[in-house]
Amino acid sequence: MPQQLRVNPIIGTDSYKITHWWQYPPDAEIIYSHLMSRGGFWKNTLFNGLQGILLQFFVGQVFTKEDVEDARKKMFAHFGNDKAFNYAGWMRLLEKHGGKLPLKIRAVAEGTLVPVKNCLMTIENTDPEFPWLTNWAETRLMQVWYPITVGTLSFEIKQVIGKDLVRTGDPSLLPFKLHDFGYRGVSSELSAAIGGAAHLINFMGTDTLAAIEYLQQFYGADEMPGFSIPAMEHSTVTSWGKEHEADSYANMLDRSPDGLVACVIDSYDTHNAVAEIFGNQLREKVLRRNGKLVLRPDSGDPVVVMEDIFNAVAEKFGFEANTKGWKVLPKQIRVIQGDGVNYQNILRINSALTRAGWSMDNWGYGMGGALLQQLNRDTMRFAIKCSAIRRNGVWQEVHKSPKTDLTKASIGGRLNLIANGHGEYVTIASNEEMAYGNVLRSVFEDGELKIRTTLKEVRELAATFDRYNEEALEPLTP
Repeated sequence: MPQQLRVNPIIGTDSYKITHWWQYPPDAEIIYSHLMSRGGFWKNTLFNGLQGILLQFFVGQVFTKEDVEDARKKMFAHFGNDKAFNYAGWMRLLEKHGGKLPLKIRAVAEGTLVPVKNCLMTIENTDPEFPWLTNWAETRLMQVWYPITVGTLSFEIKQVIGKDLVRTGDPSLLPFKLHDFGYRGVSSELSAAIGGAAHLINFMGTDTLAAIEYLQQFYGADEMPGFSIPAMEHSTVTSWGKEHEADSYANMLDRSPDGLVACVIDSYDTHNAVAEIFGNQLREKVLRRNGKLVLRPDSGDPVVVMEDIFNAVAEKFGFEANTKGWKVLPKQIRVIQGDGVNYQNILRINSALTRAGWSMDNWGYGMGGALLQQLNRDTMRFAIKCSAIRRNGVWQEVHKSPKTDLTKASIGGRLNLIANGHGEYVTIASNEEMAYGNVLRSVFEDGELKIRTTLKEVRELAATFDRYNEEALEPLTP
């Protein structure tokens, strides 16, 4: 059997955090920290992904005596002494809580769109014997930046495409207008699963099968949460040889007489594939087929290539105007741009093609590395910071001074996220967890998941924040 990585749960943290147990004040009882996006590429963040992290790393018995002994040996070798690792503390934690983590985590509901510079999650220890546990947990909890950032990117693209669909075509097509091509382009299997799952909050199309497994295991996705179609790659075209390129396409159409199929068309000459092979040699086969042929270019400047494809298809197959007055190709043919797709290029392509009179009904996007990999924690400048401490029964605010760096100044106190009922939020410091309007919910406490949400619930909540209908009403600008 293939080997899989197992990280001792006690050392599933940054090395330096192993030493923090003796760095807090001796009378420290509770350390209180919070997660926040300090601003970045977008004005809002789509919160998601926490439940998957909690179920993998925090729920139930997290560690055993064997883990403590193993961690002691490894940390002695790692630091070169036996003073860094809190052996007595972890053994006491095991004795008192049976390997469960006495932590309390509050968070906004997954699928909520929250403006940046607001508290999204709080973490605190529930047993005063273990104040060092709060920020020991930061490392893995901080990894929620990744699904939040992917989900936010996907959400913002949904607004762009949705706006153009409302203006020029059929908004019901929106769930399949952005397809996840990112499986091969990420750093790991787990990244593919987590990032791909975040995308599927907003769309239904994916080739990242790991995301399907993730959503079924951690988000109760009983039904299939994502879909795909038969599609060619360059090897299934070029293996036939250049002189038999048309035969490769004909084989694809004959083997899939119904439904959607995608053919990559740039193996030799994109224009020739569209205008000559599909437009002449296979024209009748395409038109007689009970389904849609999706043409996929994979090289060149996407705006130039897409415009050429639409012009060539219109010349060979014709087009008509929809009820909104925008040009639509015959129902048997659509196009997907899957090369060089990112947020900015989607804006470029949509702008160019709609200016030329084409309905957004005609094309969609496949997005790979730019969707799941070309992001980092600083894209939305995420951080977890300690904001309060209880010392000898007395709470005190904790924060970093703004004098050193205004962009990294942190807020102090125990925090609540207050909703005003109109999609607006404000973070306030309050000793009352049940402050009126507070939307931070206790999702984890003392080893137990307190609230378990489903993909269906996350999708439904996220959809309430869609704004593309309103943006479609805004005046068009040059």
